[in-house]
Amino acid sequence: MIAFTGFRLCGYRRSVFSTCKNSYKSGSICHAKFSSAGGKNAGTETVTLSDGKQLHFSTGKYARFADGCAVATLGDTSVMVTAVCKQQPSASSFLPLVVDYRQKAAAAGRIPTNFLRRELGPSEHEILTSRVIDRSLRPLFPEGFYFDTQLMCNMLAIDGVNDPDVIAINGASAALSVSDIPWNGPVGAVRVGMIDNEIIINPTRCQIQASALNLIITATKQNLIVMLEGSANEILEQQLRKALKLGVKECQGIVAAITNLQKTCGKTKRTIETDGQQPDDSLTSAVKELSEAKLQDIFSSSAHDKISRDNAVSALRDSVIKTLQNDNADLNVQLAERVFGLISKDVFRTLILNKDIRCDGRPLDGLRDISCQVNLFDPLHGSAVFQRGQTQVMCTVTLDSLESALKMDTISMLISGMKEKNFFLHYEFPPYATNETGRVSRVGRREMGHGALAEKALRPVLPKDYPFTIRLTSEVLESNGSSSMATVCGGSLALLDAGIPISSAAAGVAIGLVTKFNETNTNIEDYKILTDILGIEDYLGDMDFKIAGTKRGFTAFQADVKIPGVPLKIMMECIHHATNAKLEIIKIMNQVIRTPRETRKDKMPVVDNLEVPIHQRGKFLGVGGMNLKKILLETGVHIYPHDENTYSIFAPNEAAMTEAKDMIQSILQKDREPTLEFGAIYTAKIVEICETGVLVTLYSNMVPALLPNSQLDQRKIHHPSALGFEVGQEIQVKYFGRDPVSGQIRISRKVLQTPTSIPKTLHRDEKKT
Repeated sequence: MIAFTGFRLCGYRRSVFSTCKNSYKSGSICHAKFSSAGGKNAGTETVTLSDGKQLHFSTGKYARFADGCAVATLGDTSVMVTAVCKQQPSASSFLPLVVDYRQKAAAAGRIPTNFLRRELGPSEHEILTSRVIDRSLRPLFPEGFYFDTQLMCNMLAIDGVNDPDVIAINGASAALSVSDIPWNGPVGAVRVGMIDNEIIINPTRCQIQASALNLIITATKQNLIVMLEGSANEILEQQLRKALKLGVKECQGIVAAITNLQKTCGKTKRTIETDGQQPDDSLTSAVKELSEAKLQDIFSSSAHDKISRDNAVSALRDSVIKTLQNDNADLNVQLAERVFGLISKDVFRTLILNKDIRCDGRPLDGLRDISCQVNLFDPLHGSAVFQRGQTQVMCTVTLDSLESALKMDTISMLISGMKEKNFFLHYEFPPYATNETGRVSRVGRREMGHGALAEKALRPVLPKDYPFTIRLTSEVLESNGSSSMATVCGGSLALLDAGIPISSAAAGVAIGLVTKFNETNTNIEDYKILTDILGIEDYLGDMDFKIAGTKRGFTAFQADVKIPGVPLKIMMECIHHATNAKLEIIKIMNQVIRTPRETRKDKMPVVDNLEVPIHQRGKFLGVGGMNLKKILLETGVHIYPHDENTYSIFAPNEAAMTEAKDMIQSILQKDREPTLEFGAIYTAKIVEICETGVLVTLYSNMVPALLPNSQLDQRKIHHPSALGFEVGQEIQVKYFGRDPVSGQIRISRKVLQTPTSIPKTLHRDEKKT
């Protein structure tokens, strides 16, 4: 009889274990069979990209307990993506999709440098990449799919040439395609670069650093764009159009390869089990009759602002529910509220599609009222408030020393090639910005994404070799749509107010889209493009396309699509609308401040360089850097070594710099020595006689310098006493500067002596002759 103690399921499902329990009791052997993606479901697929590189997909070899798993490889970079979905729906009213993209140090042949020597919480780059993958996949899940779904992107190998983020998008697309999870994919993703006006598909890490464009495009079949994310160095509209066309075309080959992999190795998609609460026609008709006309009035009245419009819709919903409850005591309130929401969305979109009516009364291509202000508070290095409609953003600029630059972790340095960032933008979205309460904690993924987008938009206009680290903070005070693009505008104004010589003002705008599909729900029958969208137009619309740039070109773009893809033609129209809006916004901003502020503020930081000779370095630094610490504590001035003889001085203001320089001058002048001339002859006073030579001083309060035995006399001597020297005696020496390594004075007495004739000593054999 075998006794089992402390038995754990160890990954076996309880249902399987329960079927085997009776067999264990009877002593017979039970072989539990698990469905997997192995065996006949294993396979590979390869697509050759336009640049000759090959993108490989494989499935069925790893992680076979997952609902779907695929490995995507480009060059020597490989990413494994697993997809798992629960069998029962969640209680949420949206898709609970979680994407975890993690950089593994082992994949790059590194060991983490933290105390525990292991991967800790996700970095900013990992969070932003997870968002990109999420936005590439979410639009293609079927409507009403509310099942907890998780995708994990596991880096297997990184070659330092091919970036794993785009590879992870393609791997996630393949994992979902071969799984039994309902998903209307696949999608393909590429990175598009541009060097010397030539478009490059999937540029290497070195090429990206020299590229004027860094754009990730995710597209599905029929050239439908699902996601855009990127930055550029003021590229022109026609260049962006060309990059989009070539990128979308390249995605089609990847989509075809994943489709073939799905046909040969994919599982049968599971059937969605809904909660069964579907509204009947009578409930829909009743809600529509009570609310449709009033909703049209609310959404057509430009007298409403964000708060009053939301309150009016909420009051109407409560009124409709109360009326229906009076007629039917057994009313399913939750289902009735869902029907009201669907009718509200339909009314809002119909007004735009059929009558070109926006809820605030603007034309489709109209901008909201814009106002700007700079130099809000004198102590700030730079500040601005940008108001667009009911979106208000306050931006502040802080300048600090280059030592305050953000140091990148090892893996990020390997992937991006960037060691440190001397410009970073921090975006804050407090609850009061939308008239809500909430807990203020660590930065969320949304805030991090908005800040990164605005940072991309402003980075190209900054000077390359600026002697300060720049921190730009953006706090959203009011929000009714496009707060990230308002951050770009406010940030540009604050940089100008700080006197930073940016190349041009930058502005951003959000472009929306409302579409109408045909009866078969396959093609877009009608659409309307909205410029400078409100929050409700983002929520009830089909796309949020954020575009930022200067008067010359574009610097950043991000497209969030909520339908299964947007045709390339519509995207091109959106870019044209954004160009016109961007120019109009910059024109308004230029009326407030056009060029960097020339007059320095009293609180502006100052940077200067100080040269310290090698022989004075110890005196300047002090024991253990004591002098530098004293200067920092008393004046707030930081002193950093720049090179061998030069130190960089950073002061928070001009007064502190003056005070610090006075302290430095007093330190170096305490024992100030006269300037000695190279090759000159001086009278030296002997202060001490040693075995190796004599210690002499050339002037009062001088640190004694050694005159070695080899430089005392033309003859070779082993001790100074052979020459009859005494302490206090004065001798003539010649000065030859200082040793470049030790800084010690080099002097000689020997060179001043006339060579003496030394009798030649004859050899013994010569004497005999």
